[in-house]
Amino acid sequence: MTYIPHTDAERQQMLAAVGVTTMEDLFEAVPSRYRFPALDLPDALSEMEVMAELMALAEANDHAQDYALFRGAGAYHHFIPSAVNHILLRGEFFTAYTPYQPELSQGTLQAVFEYQSMICALTSMDAANASHYDGATSFAESVTMAVEVGRQKRRKVIISPDLNPQYRAVARTYHQGTGVHFVGDKGRATISDLVDMLDENTAMLAVQYPNFLGQIDDFKGLAQKVHDAGALLVMAVNPMALALFKSPGAIGADIVVGEGQPLGIPLSYGGPYLGFFATRTQYVRKIAGRVVGETVDQDARRAYVMTLRPREQDIRREKASSNICTNQGLMSLAAGVYLSLMGKQGLRKVAELCYHKAHYAAEKINDLDDYQVNLSKPFFHEFVVRCPRPVREINTRLMDKGIIGGYDLGKDYPDFKEHMLVCVTEMNSREEIDALVDGLREAAR
Repeated sequence: MTYIPHTDAERQQMLAAVGVTTMEDLFEAVPSRYRFPALDLPDALSEMEVMAELMALAEANDHAQDYALFRGAGAYHHFIPSAVNHILLRGEFFTAYTPYQPELSQGTLQAVFEYQSMICALTSMDAANASHYDGATSFAESVTMAVEVGRQKRRKVIISPDLNPQYRAVARTYHQGTGVHFVGDKGRATISDLVDMLDENTAMLAVQYPNFLGQIDDFKGLAQKVHDAGALLVMAVNPMALALFKSPGAIGADIVVGEGQPLGIPLSYGGPYLGFFATRTQYVRKIAGRVVGETVDQDARRAYVMTLRPREQDIRREKASSNICTNQGLMSLAAGVYLSLMGKQGLRKVAELCYHKAHYAAEKINDLDDYQVNLSKPFFHEFVVRCPRPVREINTRLMDKGIIGGYDLGKDYPDFKEHMLVCVTEMNSREEIDALVDGLREAAR
């Protein structure tokens, strides 16, 4: 049986309907020399030979576990229990597409519902979706929601300069030509400076928690000031930090977004990742992407369905608030499994390990004669280090010792030239941290 179900007669009918007689006629617009170019392909290989070649290519990549890794800046090296991957590889989940037929997809729908519930518990928000492509996409969608909530009359978006530069860039790309005006992030504006920018045209004010520099800003009274101006407070968060610090919902955020990669998703050379999005009940109909709800069937048994979907372009295009109509379903499943396995206490333990190991590293590095750690604000598991030489040169020296050094902040912040953003997680042993300190000492010479 072929994969093309049409008969010759049916194909001829379709060709006649578009005014041609043969399949080749459909390609008349393509110059003949380009239609069937000669392909210089090697001889066919057996499955065993193909596997050997692909494995050799894969082994050419470096692996995080082969290095002492101290780089974060939005993607973090955390331990992932083996059960996460085993559950992902189950056929029922691994090959599942969007669960349009709830009577056939209760397992997938329940998994999504549980993931949404755990994101709500972590952020102290009322509703979450499942999900967006990454944290940057989620943030861009928060701008769309804020403008929609403002009924298109408010087009000003205030962004902290300490928000992830990639998030800011993606949001600007998303909203090119829409009339949305971004302000606040082109200098070194403080939280107080951002508040001073609030006016009747402001749709939202966005901050990061902890911020891109790893620091925890003082948000006391921020939500009230934003709300008094009639705007929404958006917080981009590191979910791992929420196991240790006050939730964004308790701070007064209206929308919470972020990168879910720390929750059971490997670094994977940059993806696929997971963008989570949570908000308050009054804005739930503006959420883009999938939302799964709980109901009962005709026999009063618990059941799960996709719900609140009018804002999606595949249902009612004229009512859509976004062109997002797919999700990172397998990644949200990974996050849900990870959160379930870790539990409240396990997640807090990981956060505590990150916190204490990072502070141990910061203390040791700050004791070096040629380095200075920025201790002006509290931090979670990342901190800024002023270096005596260009970060690129120091990282090259560290790499020779099997250490991946911190992120070069000078690439995004001109005033942070020769400043490194160091990240420490539960994966870094005391021996690795001490080796980093020794490596930094030698690299300064």
